[in-house]
Amino acid sequence: MPDEEVQTLNRPQAARTAAPRSLPAPAAAPQPAWLGPVLLVGIVLAALNLRPAITSLGALFEETREGLGMSGTVAGLVTSVPALCFAVFGVTAPRLSRRFGPAAVVCAGMAAVAAGLLIRPFATNAAGFLAASALTLAGIALTNVLLPVIVKRWFPDRVGTMTGLYSMALAAGTSLAAAATVPMTRGLGGSWRTGLLVWAFLALVAVLPWLAIAAAARKEKAAATGVPAARPDAGPGVVRSRTAWALACYFGLQATGAYITMGWLPQIFRDAGVSASTAGILLAVTMVMGVPLAFIIPGLAGRMKNQGPIAVVLGLFGLAGYLGLYFAPAAGAWAWVLMLGVSNCAFPLVITMIGLRAKSPAGVVKLSAFAQSTGYLISIPGPLVVGVLYQHSGGWDLPLALMAGLLVPQIVLGILAGRDRTIEDECGMRD
Repeated sequence: MPDEEVQTLNRPQAARTAAPRSLPAPAAAPQPAWLGPVLLVGIVLAALNLRPAITSLGALFEETREGLGMSGTVAGLVTSVPALCFAVFGVTAPRLSRRFGPAAVVCAGMAAVAAGLLIRPFATNAAGFLAASALTLAGIALTNVLLPVIVKRWFPDRVGTMTGLYSMALAAGTSLAAAATVPMTRGLGGSWRTGLLVWAFLALVAVLPWLAIAAAARKEKAAATGVPAARPDAGPGVVRSRTAWALACYFGLQATGAYITMGWLPQIFRDAGVSASTAGILLAVTMVMGVPLAFIIPGLAGRMKNQGPIAVVLGLFGLAGYLGLYFAPAAGAWAWVLMLGVSNCAFPLVITMIGLRAKSPAGVVKLSAFAQSTGYLISIPGPLVVGVLYQHSGGWDLPLALMAGLLVPQIVLGILAGRDRTIEDECGMRD
């Protein structure tokens, strides 16, 4: 019996006789044939743009500091802004998604990324540069949270495969910007402003498919007249879910490890006697490892009921890599970076688990926002603590011990987050 008729029968007799008979809701409009391929392109292009704003700046950070006259304090603020923006702006994604739809918000997010990258190179002071960077990072934060929702909404039976696809694109964009920014800058005249501006054009290209996707989603919503809209509080209350907290803390610890690796790994090798150029190549190898594995791991995780064993394996690779850096940083450098590259693939794993630990798109958007925002807040102190330990101890023994030690709770949390359950079940919610 349709829901509308059940509700009508449950009303008092007077209300039933007075109420007009409701018509059945029309069937959902069929999706246009072009939408699937355009979604694939849009997801890949969006993922490619989620890190170049950060890694391109890292490659030209010294030149940018000098060009804008940044103090050491302001420079330190710039390095901590990404995680802070991801946490702050990511919280707004569920509300925006409910009001405008996830496709429209991702489209706006890509436009914000492009606008910030276009404005940033023309800043004449540190304040303007920070404001433009914050605009870009806000767009990245929204897209970070909502891409798992897009996958769950349009590809519910291929969560692992699609998550692997955009995780691989994200890793490729990260590596490409880190490796290509300096050579491109030199080839375009040597100005750091030009080197940063180049990446705005990739973001502009990413906006185009999302304009079409957002328009199709809007038409689909308009065609679904008569279908009851989701309540503003639709979806489970994730803060009551132990799995949600396990995912958030796992996300935070893996992000801590990734930011420490990106920020400090070259310095570890340089202090061990490795040349600056080789240290940069070693870091690039660590990041490039994420390209193939970011596709393989989500696909594998999507076929497993329990993803805990994958979290254990990734954590053990990280422990081996940090122990190697502790005892023989230069002698086994290539082996250690390969191991750390495998360990850093906890990111595509946790993104996949976010899509698997909720039954509905409404649950995924809440879980994604909660896990990523809370996780990025957890990750903020890590690189700063490592820097303080390095400065005050005069070496890498204590920082490496800390980095290895953090992998133990990360493994435990990965086991908890990987269990075959959903947040709706834990919170007593129906589908």
